[in-house]
Amino acid sequence: MRILFLVSSMHGGGAERVAATLANAWARRGDEVTLVCCYSGRGTCAYALDEGVRLLWLADRLRGPRWWRPLAKLPALRALAREAAPDRVLSFLTNVNVTALLATRGLGLPVVVSERTDPGHSVNLEPVLRWLRRWTYPWAHRVVVQTRRSMPPLMRAAPGTRRLSAIPNPLPDGLPAARDGEPGGRHRLAALGRFNPVKRFEALVEVFAGLAPRHPDWDLVIWGDGPRREACLRRVAELGLEGRILLPGRSETPWRELLGAHGFVLSSAVEGFPNAMLEAMALGLPCVAADCPSGPRELSRDGRDAALVPAGDDAALAAALDQLMSATPQWREEQGRRAAASVRARYGLDSILGRWDAAWTDARNGPEGHDHEPD
Repeated sequence: MRILFLVSSMHGGGAERVAATLANAWARRGDEVTLVCCYSGRGTCAYALDEGVRLLWLADRLRGPRWWRPLAKLPALRALAREAAPDRVLSFLTNVNVTALLATRGLGLPVVVSERTDPGHSVNLEPVLRWLRRWTYPWAHRVVVQTRRSMPPLMRAAPGTRRLSAIPNPLPDGLPAARDGEPGGRHRLAALGRFNPVKRFEALVEVFAGLAPRHPDWDLVIWGDGPRREACLRRVAELGLEGRILLPGRSETPWRELLGAHGFVLSSAVEGFPNAMLEAMALGLPCVAADCPSGPRELSRDGRDAALVPAGDDAALAAALDQLMSATPQWREEQGRRAAASVRARYGLDSILGRWDAAWTDARNGPEGHDHEPD
């Protein structure tokens, strides 16, 4: 099977890591995978790729003056698609999806495009890209979103879409086994992500500050970087909690950090699919999550495998965290074991690969799709 996989870049990020996981898995099973970075110049790849994955930068094929190059992507990608002669085409992210559908129009290739954020909250999309998505998505063999909750917004954004599926992210390559028991030392509540407004880390700092006197043996650690980190650091200093609220920056070993924590919190207003929460659950951490669009409700099976609180409700978030931090180690371990067993059964790589295979081969289903997550 020859697979042409189109992404924006491989410089780092959740979509790129999922792309690497899928590309490597297909290469290991014997498929010929060509992974193309369409919206970046040549650079380093942040993720290890199997030797069977051919990595290309579309920028290397662009000719002409700089002002022409955005338009030159279409004939360059069309020529590459003809050259690769793929059996399957997969594209990630709205801008790449639109480019892929325009460039391959009329070639007879089965193109599956995947949204990597919740279409109902894609506030940064330019109007022309929204219009192009509405116009081109009906051409796709199938459109994929990450959660069932994202399906109705996608149908509103591109109402002519013929076939739509919800396929969640798989657990990544190399994820350690779920831990057996809590680590020693001071108790750590972990959060992980980019410091931008939708993660609501500043609100999380305030919530933890209110709980800190009741739980003197607990610290909050938020790993990540981004534009709001400095503001969070200043607020932590104003609260006098530098020793209790730690913002160490981006970690190169996030799984090691999670394994050393005693609980995980997701405070976001919006998620595409919360990879950090998935991995925390798989590693055996008890989790508290905002019931934001989209992902936490499906990951937690409607709150059975993690505590869900209304998105933006800081009082409810504080109450759920208070319960987690007040609980016995045995209670937290049991919560973590149940979460790990649940997500490892539902989001294992083999299971998710089967859903992607069906995205190309199963053409019997209409717009409501078929790849619903099992309860």
